[in-house]
Amino acid sequence: MRRFALALPAGGVALLLLAVVLWPRPASSNPVTPAAVPAANPGESATYRIVIPGISHDVARRATLAAVGDVMLARSVGEAIVTGGPGVPFAGVAAALRDADLAVANLECSISERGEPAPKGFTFRAPPLAADALAGAGIDIASLANNHILDYGPDALSDTIALLDGRGIAHAGAGEDAARARTPAIVTRGGMRIAFLSYVDVPLEWQGFDTRQWEATAAAPGVAWLHIEDVKADVAAARRLADLVVVLMHFGFEEQYSPSETQRAQARAAIDAGAVLVIGHHPHVLQPVEWYGKGLIVYSLGNFIFDGWDNPSNETAVLFAELGDEGVLSYRMAPAWIDGNGFPWLVE
Repeated sequence: MRRFALALPAGGVALLLLAVVLWPRPASSNPVTPAAVPAANPGESATYRIVIPGISHDVARRATLAAVGDVMLARSVGEAIVTGGPGVPFAGVAAALRDADLAVANLECSISERGEPAPKGFTFRAPPLAADALAGAGIDIASLANNHILDYGPDALSDTIALLDGRGIAHAGAGEDAARARTPAIVTRGGMRIAFLSYVDVPLEWQGFDTRQWEATAAAPGVAWLHIEDVKADVAAARRLADLVVVLMHFGFEEQYSPSETQRAQARAAIDAGAVLVIGHHPHVLQPVEWYGKGLIVYSLGNFIFDGWDNPSNETAVLFAELGDEGVLSYRMAPAWIDGNGFPWLVE
């Protein structure tokens, strides 16, 4: 069976990944605490496997999930895709993502040639070739519930969805109405049906733009807003359709290294409702990971492909999680570095 290891590098990423092990036990009933088990390979004294005590790893059904944070394919990244080809942004990570059974990313832009920019500080629209970049890197699921997917309006959102559909990339979190935005994307891997739900809850942007005006309604396209009661209901419904439920949350405050109390409450509510994994993004920096109840919460995977940032927002990681009938069996955080072009590279 494939084993995962958590390698602790030097620098800021090391501190974050160390927090994965040292993050305090949540104040909840019957919390699950991970155990750090030295790796079997000789000479790897600084490497650990993170496993849930009491859960067998000899399961018949299992799948590996790779997850990354904000993937922004506009601006100079989009220009590089057009001039250098769709494989350029993911060159340093594509092989690792494709090696997983499925890969998920937050798509922090629309993909279209239509629409007008919204009245906000930053608007991101990627060229149509960006869809080929995602497909070529092995991205299977795109999270669309964020504060940039409607930067160029509903026509650009419609184009984005059509381009993803045309390349077999499932998506969740935005759609032509509230029902579509809250519909889970369900994929089958390792003999298991895995449902993905996606939501957004971000504060006002620095120029006062309120992303909540994009919330989908019964008659208007938009995003799935992160209302806890909606999350609970959607997770419960998804559990009737799938073996496992993963919830993607675009939430929290930019450049904050610890999750807010609101983030904790939102993520834990999803686990309490039956999700086995919550994956967060939006803060542009890495935030800690914790076991809670019967699930795993990754509060923020930070940036992944994004130009125009400096340290520590250029320190990132890929989450590799092993999923089985019982939920998340083990995981590792593989450190990566975003270069001056905004492209990620795995590092030792």
